[in-house]
Amino acid sequence: MKSYSDSYKAAGVDVTAGYRSVELMKAHVARTMTNGVLSGIGGFGGLFEIDTTGISKPVLVSGTDGVGTKIKLAFLLDKHDTVGIDCVAMCVNDIICCGAKPQFFLDYIAIGKNYPEKVAKIVSGVAEGCVQSECALIGGETAEHPGLMPEDEYDLAGFAVGVVDKDKILKPETQKPGDVLIGIRSSGVHSNGFSLVRKVFDISEKTVGKYYDELSSTLGESLLTPTRIYVKAIMSLLKEVNVKSISHITGGGFYENIPRSLPDGISAHINRRDVQVLPIFDLIAKAGNVPERDMFNTYNMGVGMIVATAPEDADKAIASLKASGEDAYVLGELISSDEGVIIE
Repeated sequence: MKSYSDSYKAAGVDVTAGYRSVELMKAHVARTMTNGVLSGIGGFGGLFEIDTTGISKPVLVSGTDGVGTKIKLAFLLDKHDTVGIDCVAMCVNDIICCGAKPQFFLDYIAIGKNYPEKVAKIVSGVAEGCVQSECALIGGETAEHPGLMPEDEYDLAGFAVGVVDKDKILKPETQKPGDVLIGIRSSGVHSNGFSLVRKVFDISEKTVGKYYDELSSTLGESLLTPTRIYVKAIMSLLKEVNVKSISHITGGGFYENIPRSLPDGISAHINRRDVQVLPIFDLIAKAGNVPERDMFNTYNMGVGMIVATAPEDADKAIASLKASGEDAYVLGELISSDEGVIIE
């Protein structure tokens, strides 16, 4: 590579560091290659041939998201190989809610100064998220932004595309009173609500290093736990059970996300005593004196996804999810109501 510019480097952008970053990340990207990939990284566009075997009417489903202010924890702990998992998770966990299988992913890293080894660590997390999602990392962008952000900071966002047969897109309108709501356990706070977390704990190098017995870890270790990716479990479930709807419990918690999968006149009745709240959420509520209503309107509370099925399919659905390594259980049912979500 003969491309370089001393003038651009003097202005804060070292293009040769960018080339070094690409070389370091190639091994991580290689882990994600699937049969549909037609191009390597470095081109102007990522090429992907979708396998439509068994799909009569392919529909593309897309999703985009970032890691949010959780990334501040990565800065404080100087740990950069897990936020990429979060980035992938936030995108793929959305697109599977209509029944789509993720196909490929692209990432975007904006960084104050390109330290190739750090960029490679970030991408290693993205690659791990793609491996867990069985999708390919076919491209991305690393943009060095001197003067826009501190040299040791960055932001990370991504974009995923999946495919689903038009005839197999989930149909929430088929839901009716008496249908069962099944919760799938989360890995923790996942990647939303961190502005409140940082306020509650006055996040700093000192506070993230504090050990909590109830967490069996330091606060920082618990909060930085990657978002759980549910792709494989949901894809298996869809083959075995007639799933009526899926809700990704992300930003906005129960009250915002469950209604996105409900038809008019149908509400979700959640049995509060059945929700298996993780210790980190009890700690947040206690430390910040956060009302329970606000907790359920901000966090997943230990439930990363909620699946709706007919009552006769509930046991089979739970068995399928558990066979895929997920902890799943009944936490409520659908009722005739316009309230959206009722937790009591």
